[in-house]
Amino acid sequence: MILEFASYLIRFAVIILLQLFVVNNIELNSMVNPYIYVVFVLLLPVNTKPWHTVLIAFLTGAVMDAFSSTPGLHMAATNMMGFLRIHYLNAGTTKVDQQSNIVPSVSQKGLVWFVLYGFIMIFVHHTLLFYLELYSLREFFTTLLRVFVSSLVSLLLIIIGLMLFYNVRKTK
Repeated sequence: MILEFASYLIRFAVIILLQLFVVNNIELNSMVNPYIYVVFVLLLPVNTKPWHTVLIAFLTGAVMDAFSSTPGLHMAATNMMGFLRIHYLNAGTTKVDQQSNIVPSVSQKGLVWFVLYGFIMIFVHHTLLFYLELYSLREFFTTLLRVFVSSLVSLLLIIIGLMLFYNVRKTK
């Protein structure tokens, strides 16, 4: 239990530092703002208690807000993603998955399942984040395009990272 908690803390620190010092400094285009820190919430075990998931999502967003000078934007978006994740996993996983300690990753659930799960959750996160950031609907379609492109780039970076560093084999 303590080793698992320490593992999650180290993973959290590495992901946040990677987001802050590497990904935030990549200048691709004004339309592309990838956020890979959401992978921490995406990869929580399926059987994580709902209130733990929402609390972890809240704290993850709060840490990003503290370092990004965006009061409450990341917190709100990550919290919404954590809340919807609970319902998505209830509908998208089996009872065996929900009762075991399975992590919803590419290696555990397959690439197609993870791409669908990841894209939906990241799209929800980015939609709320970018529209709260703009605080207007005056550039609705431009922002929607930005949400879509940023979600795709974020998902691509997350999948590449999972393929490179998160090599857990399927359990039978």
